[in-house]
Amino acid sequence: MTHAAEHGGQVSGGRKPAGAGPRRPRSPYPLYLLPGVIAFTVVIVVPFLMNTYVGFTDWQGVGTPKWTGLANYRELMSDSDFWASFRHSMFMVVAMAGIPTVVGLVLAAALFDYIGKHFGSKITAVLRACFYLPQVLPIAVAGIVWSWILAPDNGSLNALLKAVGLGSWQQDWLGDPDIALYSVMAVMVWVQLGFPLVIFMAGLQRVDPALHEAAELDGAGWWGRFWHVTLPQIRSEIYVVLTWCTIAALKVFGAVYVLTKGGPGGATNVPSYFSFATFFEKTQVGYGAAISTVLTVIILALAVLGLKLQTRAEDAEQGVRK
Repeated sequence: MTHAAEHGGQVSGGRKPAGAGPRRPRSPYPLYLLPGVIAFTVVIVVPFLMNTYVGFTDWQGVGTPKWTGLANYRELMSDSDFWASFRHSMFMVVAMAGIPTVVGLVLAAALFDYIGKHFGSKITAVLRACFYLPQVLPIAVAGIVWSWILAPDNGSLNALLKAVGLGSWQQDWLGDPDIALYSVMAVMVWVQLGFPLVIFMAGLQRVDPALHEAAELDGAGWWGRFWHVTLPQIRSEIYVVLTWCTIAALKVFGAVYVLTKGGPGGATNVPSYFSFATFFEKTQVGYGAAISTVLTVIILALAVLGLKLQTRAEDAEQGVRK
């Protein structure tokens, strides 16, 4: 028997068979993802599936749920309170997505283009932090403070109006059904404004200054440069802000709970609070679960749409750069 045969037919000259080589060690990265996957499953997936199941039942929170199929969802279609809560939610979308996006974009451009160039980056950073401060305040704390400000008898706003000679403008800001929703909207504009501002300021930093210089040499003013140069360059940030803020508006709960508890007379009721009140206060657990399931599906659909729009905007930007 030859030497090569004794070693299992090893190729003469010490050469290794074609394709043979050192094995690459398996990547450990999936192991690092495992805790996140487990947490997501336990905290998000399992409760959502349980809630979805409960939405197909008639249950008061005790005893055995009674399967009713689509009965809760058929009832939702004719529930005027449910549709009223969604109409109020559209107002919250305006207050938390529409107005903050527009105002935040203008303020970000002003801070970046004017304040930063004339007063320095420190002043810009301080102002940016001041606008963002409501975002880091617990909504319960902010809601209690605003309930003091908007109180009808000794609230700061009514006292200020009286002090400046506008006593006729005093209102029961959170107790009047005609203006309560607008008062909550104003509070949410204040809360939400800082997020778009910070995102847009980060986006403005990646806009090529040469484009602004070229537009300025062509005679474009500030508004022309802003509209034709700045906005096309930060479209992806705009889609992120609109998607994020719209989702936040649809699931807003804390501010409504602290300020009005959906009142007066349901004037500020929104789907998340309507689901909560139905679930815990009326103990119609199956019906409340159906409401929250519908809201979740709408939010997921908006999230997917927002991601598609953002991806399309990023692809368009890369195509322009190429």
